[in-house]
Amino acid sequence: MRKDERFRLVLDYFLRHHPVAETELSYTEPYELVVAVILSAQCTDKRVNIITPPFFKKFPDAESLANADPTQVFELIRSCSYPNNKTKNLIGMAKVLIEEYDGILPSDVDELQKIPGIGRKTANVLASVIYNKPTIAVDTHVFRVSARIGLTANAKNPLQAERQLIKHIPEHLRSIAHHWLILHGRYVCQARKPKCESCGLKDFCKFYLTKKTT
Repeated sequence: MRKDERFRLVLDYFLRHHPVAETELSYTEPYELVVAVILSAQCTDKRVNIITPPFFKKFPDAESLANADPTQVFELIRSCSYPNNKTKNLIGMAKVLIEEYDGILPSDVDELQKIPGIGRKTANVLASVIYNKPTIAVDTHVFRVSARIGLTANAKNPLQAERQLIKHIPEHLRSIAHHWLILHGRYVCQARKPKCESCGLKDFCKFYLTKKTT
């Protein structure tokens, strides 16, 4: 099967069966999403959504977080992974946001990456979710699912996978495609035990079709 045909079939499937797909992180404004996304690195969205309500009660905006006592931040996020690093990144993010961007989160992916705790994946998430930019954030789920289905080939890192996906996914679908692939990886195409038999993509999934013939 040609790659463009596989992309068409995958996108058509998601458009029919999952016309609405969005982040599972709870937030009400850009500041809250930045905090949640930084916390979500190697941590489940479910855990982050437990941590953030008391966190935002204590630190409701970037200014309060920029002036926070690191010990207080650590205590509020200690149940997530890497709380020491995330404490440093959260306070650093807030300080840069206040001092260099007047508290307004930039929309440019390259500009976002200048902020502590924000790498390319996080920058793409923020640009996509907050500003509806046509970006695709490649996390472990997106990287795995794209390779298994056959949307990407021989991608050695997330950036290579991102470039291959952007080449074939129309701009107007990139924001939602990011969520389709994440949610599919989280609930269907799981790392250890993919639910191939119940997967709606199996008829054109490279991984499943290869598995069937071996």
